[in-house]
Amino acid sequence: MTVEIEAVADRVLSAEPLTADLLAPGVLPVPGIPQPAPAPRLLGVATAASATSFTQREVLDAFDITDPKVRSVFLNSAIERRNLALPAPGPDGVRASEPQGDLLDKHKAMAVEMGGAALVDCLKSIGADLSDVRHLCCVTSTGFLTPGLSALIIREFGLDRHTSRSDIVGMGCNAGLNALNVVAGWSAAHPGELAVVVCAEACSAAYAMDGTMRTAVVNSLFGDGAAALAVRAPAPGETGGPEGPRVLKFASCLIPDAIDAMRYDWDRDQGRFSFYLDPHIPYVVGAHAELVVDRLLAGTGLRRSDVRHWLVHSGGKKVIDAVVVNLGLSRHDVRHTTGVLRDHGNVSSGSFLFSYERLLREGVTAPGEYGVLMTMGPGSTIETALVQW
Repeated sequence: MTVEIEAVADRVLSAEPLTADLLAPGVLPVPGIPQPAPAPRLLGVATAASATSFTQREVLDAFDITDPKVRSVFLNSAIERRNLALPAPGPDGVRASEPQGDLLDKHKAMAVEMGGAALVDCLKSIGADLSDVRHLCCVTSTGFLTPGLSALIIREFGLDRHTSRSDIVGMGCNAGLNALNVVAGWSAAHPGELAVVVCAEACSAAYAMDGTMRTAVVNSLFGDGAAALAVRAPAPGETGGPEGPRVLKFASCLIPDAIDAMRYDWDRDQGRFSFYLDPHIPYVVGAHAELVVDRLLAGTGLRRSDVRHWLVHSGGKKVIDAVVVNLGLSRHDVRHTTGVLRDHGNVSSGSFLFSYERLLREGVTAPGEYGVLMTMGPGSTIETALVQW
């Protein structure tokens, strides 16, 4: 023990960085040098979706889409069903595009309903109550809300009015991991206290029909969905603490040359916001996936082959294929990613949590195994996190 303490002292005097090997459990703390905080852990997860589900053919029929090119986009998307809240047919049987004001109202109602349902079920899965939540971080990109979704959920579901909160907007499909990064930091600073990430995306509130291929690509892909994830760092001295994988590290990559390749902006012709996806974006994302994952694993001693579980955003068939090829993954590695795409489409920021929920239900994780979480979105950006069970 004396040798270990002297090693710490020598490191301090030489201004070398302290590492966990010198401040591991069992080593006496040195006055003035804090012990490293236990890593936050991912606890319960739950998902929710809007009430009505459609096959791709049913969506095509609902809007009487006959253009063979557009129909091909829908029917070759690797999507079987999606949850959508489509506009009701008019007197002539036609479902007309809704004005932007109605879409914003739809987003607000659906985001609160789905997000709150996912939150309640998430807490129930770990035996916690709404009163236990100390921080709520809400993510949404399918509408603009002020006050934010966090305030609306706190009011609607009766959380403590003193719950601290944060809202992440405008970051798109990658934003769930941006939120986890924020909440992991909050949890590390507030050990023993419960935080929850809620991703609520009412993609039906961004649905518009104008007959263009730009709109068709988007309309063929996105579905409504919400997901909630509980996060907590063990309290000091806590034994038998929270179970779930530890959050170890994050890495990000912005692709400046593709900053306009994915965007949600104002369409002057339609008088509403609309999505745009560049057809080359799957290849751009795939080409940078290796770069950001290698950065994530740098300094850990891990290789990609050491990662047992991959939870990749269900961005679309071509995006998934590009990531698989560039990272050398197998179809088994992305089975939950493709399963979520098949059953729900792209549910934006919460997609990777839909996959995480399926992984936990599968019951195949073992202590010591590593996982990589990966999301992609506007910017263009790739976000990653490394976790360990």
